[in-house]
Amino acid sequence: MAEFTDTLTDRHIAFIERQPLFFTATAAAEGRINLSPKGYDCFRILSESRVAWLDLGGSGNETHAHLAADGRITLMFCAFDRTAWILRIYGRGRAVLPQDADWDALAAHFTLLPGTRQIFVIDIESVQTSCGWGVPMMELSQERETLRKYHRQADPVAWVEKVQGRTQSIDGLPTRPTDRYIAGDA
Repeated sequence: MAEFTDTLTDRHIAFIERQPLFFTATAAAEGRINLSPKGYDCFRILSESRVAWLDLGGSGNETHAHLAADGRITLMFCAFDRTAWILRIYGRGRAVLPQDADWDALAAHFTLLPGTRQIFVIDIESVQTSCGWGVPMMELSQERETLRKYHRQADPVAWVEKVQGRTQSIDGLPTRPTDRYIAGDA
């Protein structure tokens, strides 16, 4: 049975901290719904009512466009081990880019990775948990290094030029591109 709370509890936080994967879902009033998996050590709990994740450049920037247009977001964590559980965070989010005033304070919570594009900050409106009995049991064998390797090998000037040209989502919604290449620590 589903249970709702207004904020994260200690049990929620402990569960989230064990998960190697989470999913994000966003949408604007018109156009496609975006659903994306996220890996790496890029998720942080800032408080019981605020979370954030470090975003690397990828094939698109739909989450940024949708949050700028609408703000709504759902995050989902699933247990793939013996204890079945699903946790969803419903909230409002925004992108913080390296050129933004609050970047340094947020970035201090993370180990910056090669190709870091932005940090998404989510203000939690509600948290839902449910059984997850239909989710299969799986084991993590290793993280995929392809995206970090791609960004590590990038020419910083060419990388910035490339992302500066990406100012729209696939549905034509505007995005703000980052203005610098971050080599990261990993």
